[in-house]
Amino acid sequence: VQLQASGGGLVQAGESRRLSCSASGRGFINYSVAWFRQAPGQERGFVSAVKYGVGTTYYSDFVKGRFTISRDNDKKTVYLQMNSLQPEDTAVYYCAAGSFLHDDDYTVERYYNFWGQGTLVTVSS
Repeated sequence: VQLQASGGGLVQAGESRRLSCSASGRGFINYSVAWFRQAPGQERGFVSAVKYGVGTTYYSDFVKGRFTISRDNDKKTVYLQMNSLQPEDTAVYYCAAGSFLHDDDYTVERYYNFWGQGTLVTVSS
């Protein structure tokens, strides 16, 4: 599976942005897909994930209630709708795909086998 993240850009605080993670290759429906982000000078961290199949979702505490992850298996795309963006959301956002993840695995980078190139979101105050 190859992944391509897109949708980043410059937004004002309080605005919304939707990121897309488009996949190519076979078996997309069988992969769980996550978004991670890396802010300047910080380590990359988990943002959200959507499970394969039924699409159970997972969120980090700092985006819960503001971000929504969804997937369209026909389009082989996962979306991250980001609302009420704040300057602290400024980061490079990466999408990643993995298989056979257990519920405790979704926040852990090493369980994801495929990564997109990242898309920069900058939120100005």
